Amino acid sequence: MGLDTDGLRLFVLAADMLNISAAGRRIGMAPAVSSTKLAKLEQSLGAELLHRTTRKVSLSIEGAEFLPFAREMIAQEEAALAALGKGTAQVSGTLRFAAPSTFAQLYIAPILPKFLDQYPDLTLDLHLSDVQFDLIEGSYDLALRNAPLPDTSLKGRKLADDKRILCAAPSYLAAHGTPKALSDLAGHKLIAFRHLRPRPLRTAQGDTGQFNPGAAKSQLIMDDGLSQKHTTLAGAGISLNGLWSVHKEIASGQLIRVLPEYEGDEGNVLWLIYPKSNVLSPKVRVFMDFLIGEIGNNPPWEN
Repeated sequence: MGLDTDGLRLFVLAADMLNISAAGRRIGMAPAVSSTKLAKLEQSLGAELLHRTTRKVSLSIEGAEFLPFAREMIAQEEAALAALGKGTAQVSGTLRFAAPSTFAQLYIAPILPKFLDQYPDLTLDLHLSDVQFDLIEGSYDLALRNAPLPDTSLKGRKLADDKRILCAAPSYLAAHGTPKALSDLAGHKLIAFRHLRPRPLRTAQGDTGQFNPGAAKSQLIMDDGLSQKHTTLAGAGISLNGLWSVHKEIASGQLIRVLPEYEGDEGNVLWLIYPKSNVLSPKVRVFMDFLIGEIGNNPPWEN
């Protein structure tokens, strides 16, 4: 059964406004045309979507059940046209985006004015935290995640590789010595991020090991990446960091790579992810394309 998308748009607007004539005017329909259009949609569905009286319009039980599907079909059409570079769907509304706070402070916050100037009718609602979260339960449209994606309910586009390295301040290494082998880490102060779980490491030659704060002298456990970097800079110990977070400090000598032959071995990639069940709407698509264009195509930490 083919459904008239203009009729679907009219129904969604009328359901929101509880006024069929006003909804019709919003999309350029005369009152008589909008009433006929809605009646044809109801006839094709075999259900009354809106109850009409001389005084008011209300959503029927069938209309309430059908409404989310109508919204989805409209979004599907807009997304399909946007994928082909067609359509006139206005990028507007609110985009709920979640990202690690440290990465967002360094790379996303500075470029947001440029994006908002391009899309003045779009509002960004940002949730920034280095603590893991549930994307679906949080009802986010899009999220940046710097971890593998075992969750099959999610889809994603790669933003950039997320290389992890061991580092420490020169002051710490002067006071406690520089590890020469992976086994030496057990005698050092390791700064733990989130939980005391071991983090796998690997060399280019295939040698493996672990960064294991639980088996070392860990006095600092935190869930904020920027604070972890600042305590490392202050000489508190050795930490495992994303290259994107510490590349400037490594280049300036404020931090020194420890056991530079080893890197994190968790397959970390910076992913832009969204629930598989969600339509890739124009607002999500344009923000993803913007972040990939501004950051992913030429990551600053790889230059």
